[in-house]
Amino acid sequence: MHKLLGDKGIESYCPLNMVYRQWSDRVKKVEEPLFKSYVFVRVSEEERTEVRMTQGVLNYVYWLGKPAVVKDVEIANIRRFLNEYHDVEVQPIEDIQPGSRLVITSGVLLSHEATAIDVGKKYVEVLIESLGCKLVAKLEREKVQLKK
Repeated sequence: MHKLLGDKGIESYCPLNMVYRQWSDRVKKVEEPLFKSYVFVRVSEEERTEVRMTQGVLNYVYWLGKPAVVKDVEIANIRRFLNEYHDVEVQPIEDIQPGSRLVITSGVLLSHEATAIDVGKKYVEVLIESLGCKLVAKLEREKVQLKK
């Protein structure tokens, strides 16, 4: 995908992680994408459609209803980090804990505040009190964020 975007003249970056893989008779050093299924692009509003029309592209990653923006300094940090370290593992930040105050980021309860009751790998059970009664809902983790 990174190559196809480059062929269209679209600036893209696919961070590659140097990892060691065991083959039947040897250990081999190979490069693989650090973020599976993700490529960073720098595009204008007009180029967004061109990116979506590229073979293999499904969509942009959205944050709060808009395509997510990764700052140049963060891309530079990823580049520096990968130049210095190999066999890097990406782990999600597990900072939602029971009792955390959350904001719902999609669906019919968009922007409502809630309290995390139970936190799983894919779902968060939340208590929503602002509606004048107590509702308990099980929401996908990507549909909530910590209240700031």
